[in-house]
Amino acid sequence: MDVTVKVEGLANTERKLRMLPVRIGRNAMRRALRRGANTIRDAARSNFVALDDGPTPEKIFKNVVVQGASARRNRQEGGVVMRVGVLGGSRNMTAYGELKGAGKGNPGGDTWYWRLLEFGTSRFAAKAPMRKAMATAAEKAMTTTAAAMDTEIDKELAKLG
Repeated sequence: MDVTVKVEGLANTERKLRMLPVRIGRNAMRRALRRGANTIRDAARSNFVALDDGPTPEKIFKNVVVQGASARRNRQEGGVVMRVGVLGGSRNMTAYGELKGAGKGNPGGDTWYWRLLEFGTSRFAAKAPMRKAMATAAEKAMTTTAAAMDTEIDKELAKLG
């Protein structure tokens, strides 16, 4: 599920951003988007903590992270992209069963099963902790990103002299 956010009404911030060189502007944008994405990450972590199975050593909430997209993906999307996701993603499962130990190096262990909680199975309904986090923290993430963007651009403009 991709979520695209468009911020409107930030004319002063846009004007400042246009004054910056492209690379510096992208860096400021990346830092601001990361701050906003961190609010969604924190909400997702708290949702996963509530679903955590205490006796097992795996902790999904420790694997929830914010990642920047590759330069290629940024070019394809036409701007900076930040993602909130779970380390290990969907790599640790095949049609034949679990790939043993594929995600053991992650901070929370091998938590390939997070997507079963997210999307459900034929035997139990989806709990959707990631989607709920996005729904509940989206507005806060937007305001955090907008405030951080203004601050980051001011920092970069000050560096330019």
